[in-house]
Amino acid sequence: MKTCIYTVVALATFGSIGLGAQSSRLSVAPARPQPGAIVRLTLSAPQTDSIVSVRGALAGEPLHFRRAAPGAWHAIGAVPVDAEGSLVASVILQRKSGKTETVRARLTLPEVPPPVAQPLAVDSSFSRPLDSATAARVARENLRARAIGTAAHDSPPMWTSSFLRPRASVVTSEFGSGRVFNGRVTSRHLGVDFRGAVGEPVRAANRGVVALVDNFFLAGNVIYINHGGGVVTSYFHLSKPLVAVGDTVVRGQQIGLVGSTGRVTGPHLHWAARYGTITVNPLDLISLDRKWYSATPPASIIEVRRPGAPPIAR
Repeated sequence: MKTCIYTVVALATFGSIGLGAQSSRLSVAPARPQPGAIVRLTLSAPQTDSIVSVRGALAGEPLHFRRAAPGAWHAIGAVPVDAEGSLVASVILQRKSGKTETVRARLTLPEVPPPVAQPLAVDSSFSRPLDSATAARVARENLRARAIGTAAHDSPPMWTSSFLRPRASVVTSEFGSGRVFNGRVTSRHLGVDFRGAVGEPVRAANRGVVALVDNFFLAGNVIYINHGGGVVTSYFHLSKPLVAVGDTVVRGQQIGLVGSTGRVTGPHLHWAARYGTITVNPLDLISLDRKWYSATPPASIIEVRRPGAPPIAR
């Protein structure tokens, strides 16, 4: 088995010292990703010995490589919000001759900055610890959300257009900001909040299948959409969901109404996203080029699917 290790320190493709010009290469962008970032990986591999499969992983989540051009494959991955130091992306190539090649890229992570405080003066019940029964409920709901992220790896990307914002309104709270309740930092905001009045429309960020519609303690009325390729988006605090589990939704379709359900101080839309079980900045999806990673058919597609996973109709 041939192994190549690269350190990602700039937006570039790195060669392997001593393995010649024909070595496979793995590059990652952005080079210094922020906590919760979606990263783009490019695998370049010589075609002298045909590749029959490509599989990889980053931060414990599978990487799904799609052939973009002869000798080039694309995938996306995610950086956990609490990751520090460095991460290593690892890719294994299986060639027609039976040879196996491993290529790695190391991401150097910037120091995690302290969250920018967004003070909220609210009733003290917002900052008190949850009772045991409520804490158990929240834990169960978090596990359900993680399971949806895991299941999103079982199908290829379902979208053919770029992602869009679920509302055209102003962003009132950014991803990663710190929530300060009555002078005390209690949490980091792991989503993006959009201004909205009760009853205003909420739209699907892209094509996908509705995986969950329910009422959560913290998030209120929620909708989770499985977009495939490991990507899930979720929509919180709705006054009314307009879709049901199993529905296939299209990009821009109205799926619910803005509300103030759950543990909130007023009406708005909280938009969140996952790559597998990793919470990511949903705005990173907006900048993801549909031609770079989507259901748009490339010259060839290499899919990694969990054993027994059912296909999802396009």
